[in-house]
Amino acid sequence: MRIRIVAATATAGALAVLAAVPAHATEYSSALKIRGVQYDAPGRDSNSCSTGNTRNEYLTIKNYSSRTTVNLKGYVVKDRAGHRFTFSHNHYLQPGDYVKLRGGHGTESDARNVAYRNNCNFIWNNDKDTIRLYKPSGAGADSHAYTRAANDRDRNGYITFHG
Repeated sequence: MRIRIVAATATAGALAVLAAVPAHATEYSSALKIRGVQYDAPGRDSNSCSTGNTRNEYLTIKNYSSRTTVNLKGYVVKDRAGHRFTFSHNHYLQPGDYVKLRGGHGTESDARNVAYRNNCNFIWNNDKDTIRLYKPSGAGADSHAYTRAANDRDRNGYITFHG
């Protein structure tokens, strides 16, 4: 009889713990994760294509798989306002590899781990924003909301989400 009572208590406790987990803590099942974001480019913000600093605003996406290579083609990055970037070229991330998605113009390069949004406007807000990464199927791969006050304690404009 005691075993049943203990089991019932443990089950009730587990349900209480599950009920306490907030919905935003749900983890997507994806090898690709947003490692971090330089949401506030160093210096005074200028979105001029020739002299601006949008290249210094970037998002780092990492392949956390230990065995699978992932092609970024078709993956989508969005902010809270709906600004979006779609990886339109093949860009292969080996296990443990990463890519920096930068503002400004340039050429995607597997060798240099870089992709460019080919847009000189900033995408991430300097005070708060939400970053979403979607798989080519439209399913969520990763999502993070941030505020400067809560997430960037050293005020350097960079936040790490996954180490």
